[in-house]
Amino acid sequence: MIQIIKKPLLTEKAMKKTTEGQYVFQVNPVANKIEIRKAVEEMFEVKVKSVRTLRVKPKYSTRYTKKGIITSKTKLVKKAYVTLQPGFSIELISGATEE
Repeated sequence: MIQIIKKPLLTEKAMKKTTEGQYVFQVNPVANKIEIRKAVEEMFEVKVKSVRTLRVKPKYSTRYTKKGIITSKTKLVKKAYVTLQPGFSIELISGATEE
């Protein structure tokens, strides 16, 4: 079995969505919406309303060095925007205290 959810994305934009009940996860590029829904429901014990996915294309870069031209690229990343049903939430940052 493949590991479906790799990690939660804790960016500034993603943290704004948590007030609306939406959470963003980096997922395996071959996982589909049904697998993502089941994985989130089992892992966090919540009910999922909807799942939206997107694929971030790799970025290419070229460097000129003494040895010649070196080209490289980043990996393909798939993100999943998971919306929970009302009344459910996920504690993403453990140990965070509000003062």
